[in-house]
Amino acid sequence: MTTILQATKIQNALLKWFRANARDLPWRKNRTPYAVWVSEIMLQQTQVATVVPYFNRFMKRFPTVEKLAHAKQDTVLKHWEGLGYYSRGRNLHKAAKLIVSDCGGQLPDTVEELQEIPGIGRYTAGAVASIAFNKPAPILDGNVIRVLCRLFCIDTNPKDDTTKKQLWQLAETLVHTKHPGDFNEAMMELGAMVCTPQNPSCPICPLRNYCQANKTGRQNELPFKQKQAPLPHYTIVVGIVFKDGKILIDKRRQNALLGGLWEFPGGKKKKNESFKAAVAREVKEETGININVGKKLCIVKHTYSHFKITLHAYLCEYKSGTAKPLGCDTVKWVSPNDLKKYAFPTANIRIIQVLKKPQLQLD
Repeated sequence: MTTILQATKIQNALLKWFRANARDLPWRKNRTPYAVWVSEIMLQQTQVATVVPYFNRFMKRFPTVEKLAHAKQDTVLKHWEGLGYYSRGRNLHKAAKLIVSDCGGQLPDTVEELQEIPGIGRYTAGAVASIAFNKPAPILDGNVIRVLCRLFCIDTNPKDDTTKKQLWQLAETLVHTKHPGDFNEAMMELGAMVCTPQNPSCPICPLRNYCQANKTGRQNELPFKQKQAPLPHYTIVVGIVFKDGKILIDKRRQNALLGGLWEFPGGKKKKNESFKAAVAREVKEETGININVGKKLCIVKHTYSHFKITLHAYLCEYKSGTAKPLGCDTVKWVSPNDLKKYAFPTANIRIIQVLKKPQLQLD
């Protein structure tokens, strides 16, 4: 375990570096608890460069927790569209409602109370408590884990409970009591900019003199990397169903992957089933209507965090039946020009882009 003297040296070196090298990021200009919270939720498993434009648009549309709480979920998800991990957006909206109704519109300022808010775990609670409220709370994200594993030469799996407990203890020992927010941001910044996953920039690192991995030449070995199993792959079919110039879309169930987003009806193709038969079956099961399946519009390949898909989209004509939400929350017939008003998953957005091309015809 690190000594108090060693911790002080690490803190001073890191804070000095951070104050000279911190990136100019929008959430650092206005450190309200609300802005800090929104940024931390967006930054979960997402790179800073991706988050910046989303954060700016989101804060312009929902400048206060009250504005977010009173918005419709469709509107919130439309502003989240393309950012991924949509449960974050749903939980953010749900949490805003709770904060307004139960907390007087004010985020709690302790780690314990913050963790009672939907979507806020130990890491996010520590980040908000330290950055927004100057509480000496530790944080542990991917960047911080990498820095700590190299700094103290921890060669066990960070995902194991014992190692995770050790890392939390180190983070708690190191966090600066007077400037906890700056220190936590500095740790994340160091991991993002210097102590990178591949080929870290050790010669310019402010902690190089204290880093055990650097001293032993193990910086590229750490943290411990568990061999990943191949991602499963699924073949998906969807129908772009036209009726009187409108297209059928449905909203995914709230508790499902991508819950609350709109999509074109479809699902997994069965083994030995033809693509067109699969489209007709899936549309029938999901919405209750019968269709004529026409030509293939496009093929979209997409990778999620835990699986991959190849999506085959077919142009279809409505034949009979009344569309109803059998395998979804809601169904709706919309004009092609109105598709842009709804929040769709990335794979469906790419289908919409193909639909915009002129001279589309059904077989």
